[in-house]
Amino acid sequence: MVKRNYLNRSLADGIRQVGFRKWYERELMSSHAHMLLALLCTIALMATLELFQGGTLAEKLVDVVLFIISGAVGLWALRRYLYLLLHAETVADQANCPKCAEYGRLDVVEEDRRSGQVLVRCRKCGEPWTLIP
Repeated sequence: MVKRNYLNRSLADGIRQVGFRKWYERELMSSHAHMLLALLCTIALMATLELFQGGTLAEKLVDVVLFIISGAVGLWALRRYLYLLLHAETVADQANCPKCAEYGRLDVVEEDRRSGQVLVRCRKCGEPWTLIP
């Protein structure tokens, strides 16, 4: 069973609402925003290490807490970036019509929510095929 992604639309919903190309673009933009967050967390990690050199015990404890929070958010953002990027690329590799080779011009016919597979049809020639996320 495919886990529900509450941060982004599902593949079938995204294609139905904005079309495949816009869905793909938005997935890439979302993934790159997570990459930027991971980069900012890396900078925050380096800053907390720099601040750790001086200060009282209470300030050092605050620095340790900030270091742990920055590390946790950075790891989450990196995992999310990789997931979104690989998911978008995996689906994009399957977006060519097997009959006429038209890219990205497809309509959703049916969605299997248990497996996550989406049956689509080419807008140009009407050929159906399955996208496997």
